Amino acid sequence: MDKHAPDAGSDSATIARRLVDARRKAQALPEYPGALPASLDVGYARQDAAIALWDRPVVGWKVGKIPADWEATLGEERLVGPIFEGAIQSPSPRDAATFPVIPGGFAAVEAEFVFRIARDSDPGKFDYSADEAAGLVDALHVGIELAGSPLPLINVLGPPVVVSDFGNNTGLVLGNEITGWQRRSAEDLTCETFIDGHLVGEGGAASIAGGLLAALAFALSRCARRGHPLKRGMLVTTGAATGIHDIVAGQRARVSFGEWGEIHCNAIAAQPHGERA
Repeated sequence: MDKHAPDAGSDSATIARRLVDARRKAQALPEYPGALPASLDVGYARQDAAIALWDRPVVGWKVGKIPADWEATLGEERLVGPIFEGAIQSPSPRDAATFPVIPGGFAAVEAEFVFRIARDSDPGKFDYSADEAAGLVDALHVGIELAGSPLPLINVLGPPVVVSDFGNNTGLVLGNEITGWQRRSAEDLTCETFIDGHLVGEGGAASIAGGLLAALAFALSRCARRGHPLKRGMLVTTGAATGIHDIVAGQRARVSFGEWGEIHCNAIAAQPHGERA
């Protein structure tokens, strides 16, 4: 769990630079740009190097579930990736968010329930229960994670690769706040995902293994152990509530959260962008 875990057989800085350059240039990478990370710690070392190169404040974290066939090998059930300043959209109900997807890369939409953090977490606390996590919540929102990478086979290559490339995250679309969420059962929080008008997934908070607060507790613990304790105002996604739904430029996604409204998102071809000014 060391923030500076050794990256045996490869150079974290070089690989991180190649991943970041591909994102900036909006160019797909048919193959991983170096030796595959052999562990989550190696993946996180590369993620940290990429965060430094991206040079924008981290304003949130995505949490993703590690598939069961990898979980036993890796020893963790979830993973985290950064959400950067400028990558969060909050469109009005009448408007659609925009999802720039890298042609030839990977892109998907994921219905999410999203926590906002009420205050800075203790940087010296490395383990959280669900109840302790609840004590740090300011609000719960609906949202869509914009999952994206220059690597078309990122999920096939496995969780350490996913971790190394920003957790396969491009951004977040934030929707309405769920008032009184503490009094709501998981079964009350449902959602449906549509692409080009076709239903592609159904689910809700009950679909998240262990529950929404278990996902938040993991983020609090994992990020603190890496030297990234969660801060006031940060947003934390909790997992794909209806599944991971591939999308390409020109398609439209809609997620319905029932009484909490709908979120619309249009996928477009990503364009190259330069270094931060």
